[in-house]
Amino acid sequence: MSLNIQHVTKQYKGNRTPALTDFSIDLEPGILGLLGPNGAGKSTLMRIIATITKPTQGTVLWNGVDICKKPDSIRKELGYLPQDFGVYPNLNADEFLMYMAALRGVDGKAARERIDDLLAFVNLLEARKRPLGEYSGGMKQRIGIAQALLNDPQILIVDEPTVGLDPEGRVRFRHLLAELAGDRVVILSTHIVSDVEAAASDIAILNRGSLVTRSSPEELLRTVEGKVWEWVIHSDELIAVKQKHLLSSVIRHSDGVHVRVVADERPDLEAQQGLNPTLEEAYLYCVSSNRGVGMG
Repeated sequence: MSLNIQHVTKQYKGNRTPALTDFSIDLEPGILGLLGPNGAGKSTLMRIIATITKPTQGTVLWNGVDICKKPDSIRKELGYLPQDFGVYPNLNADEFLMYMAALRGVDGKAARERIDDLLAFVNLLEARKRPLGEYSGGMKQRIGIAQALLNDPQILIVDEPTVGLDPEGRVRFRHLLAELAGDRVVILSTHIVSDVEAAASDIAILNRGSLVTRSSPEELLRTVEGKVWEWVIHSDELIAVKQKHLLSSVIRHSDGVHVRVVADERPDLEAQQGLNPTLEEAYLYCVSSNRGVGMG
């Protein structure tokens, strides 16, 4: 089972800058955390893999088959939770999932058995008869995962799945993804580093339509070893520090503002090397400088 994205470029009409530029990556079963700021091209890439749009150049192969020429080769094995996933508010969970199953050609009896299993998996059995319009944001996202899994997909794409969820909902969602990763390709596209840190052992960073780096979390963390600095400043210095340095943390205490900065050189005479760099600091460093590690 493999997904091979080869030199993909996407140029939208009317835009001078491509949404994707010469993007290549090879994926096998497991969770890939696709990180990047808003506008980096993540959603465009997801839509290309889901055969909603076609690349301007390049190819995407699913198990060796070009999905641009034969989109059904991946559609029947694809689960997709888009960023703008919507529900029919007057339908309950059973009705909505049966409707989605019918659209995908899943047999009625098999669909009912699958829906029972999925509602148990996403912990919504007790709410299955409530209209979806009464669901919280987290519950709707769990229904989104359920509909994406109706056909037991071999490739699962989730695009910004935790935006708008409370911390508890985000933790629950990450656990769901981790349970799904064993024997399928899962792509988690987000700009929230903690989501990737909790779920993915493989990380790709996308910025301005290009692949900046693809590495393990450990490799990514090594890029900021010796590059994180801490010191205490006065409140009236904070704006100047923000303008001059890549700020990763601001904590106010009685003795002043404790700041953490990611920089190649000591940013201030008072600055001391910070302990335990975070994955978010490594991400900020890579995106700000478009440095690549572990490519290939």
